Amino acid sequence: MKSEFVQAIEAVGKEKGINPEVLFDAVKEAVVSAYKKNYDSSQTVRVELPNDKSNEFHVFEQRKVVEQVVKPHDEISLEEALNLNPNYVLGDIVEQEVFPKNFSRVAVQNAKQIIMQRIREAERNMVYDKFSEREDDIVNGTIQRVERGTVYVDLGSTEGLLMSNEQVTGEKYIPYDRMKFYVIEVKKTGKGPQIMLSRTHPGLLKRLFELEVPEIHDGIVELKSVAREAGMRSKISVWSNDEKVDPVGSCVGHKGMRVQNIVNELRGEKIDIVKFDTDPAVYVANALSPSQVVNAVASEEEKICRVVVPDYQLSLAIGKEGQNARLAAKLTGWKIDIKPESQVEEEEPEQEGSGEEA
Repeated sequence: MKSEFVQAIEAVGKEKGINPEVLFDAVKEAVVSAYKKNYDSSQTVRVELPNDKSNEFHVFEQRKVVEQVVKPHDEISLEEALNLNPNYVLGDIVEQEVFPKNFSRVAVQNAKQIIMQRIREAERNMVYDKFSEREDDIVNGTIQRVERGTVYVDLGSTEGLLMSNEQVTGEKYIPYDRMKFYVIEVKKTGKGPQIMLSRTHPGLLKRLFELEVPEIHDGIVELKSVAREAGMRSKISVWSNDEKVDPVGSCVGHKGMRVQNIVNELRGEKIDIVKFDTDPAVYVANALSPSQVVNAVASEEEKICRVVVPDYQLSLAIGKEGQNARLAAKLTGWKIDIKPESQVEEEEPEQEGSGEEA
């Protein structure tokens, strides 16, 4: 039958999710601290905690056996040691149990403070370990409050911070709303772990697709690249490792349900899903979706892809304020020179047009 003390420590450990050994060590530290404080001593002591049979504490002073005592608190003469036990030799450690007055009252006061400190430290370390493993991953959170532009997010066991530069322009953060966040960094601070979150990071879009599309999770479909202008429009390129699986169709889902779920999570952000291709000209043409492309020629030396589109598709290819071409360039890693079909027909073959470049 375990003692009441052991049962109590194990119960606290279970409730807090902390290894009881951490708490037992905290109690030992508290008892040692209480003893030294009570006697204004720096002497080495050893503590035996209550065990399965007893609720009693035992404290032992430790002194080293020497020929000539210089430090009475830490040393004992060989002669005195032999009076205690004839088996002692020089260098041995002699332990003698001590029974200080009012020790239990002082010990309890110190123990409470130290144990609570250890519990807080253990909880902080557990939170840090948990979330440090979630860096570059998605977590669910509930908006708590917004103060001076910073959004405080309840992550269950701790609080996350969504700084203003990681917030989507125009996105509203209303208390008690549940959202998904991307963990960009976990910092250790004196007040515990600091979880830095983002709603703008391209990794958020990538992880949402990995969660929503089983083919990506299983490695059948690869998400090759992501280009994102948070809150407005994004493009992703995908590739299938199985000829029988359509990578774009897998991401769109039946009746568009998969991509729509992601659009809803991102509060209406538009998402273009394009097929990756090892031919840069084909890849750039795909990336300019939803615009049609008449012709595309890639120059490896200049790292520029010159694209011809129908006249009526020019504004669509470029996009509002150049957004479509800009995202396509970011997605593919190629500069893109876009020209309307009529301009190409009018120019001499050797003449280079001005075009639109992204």
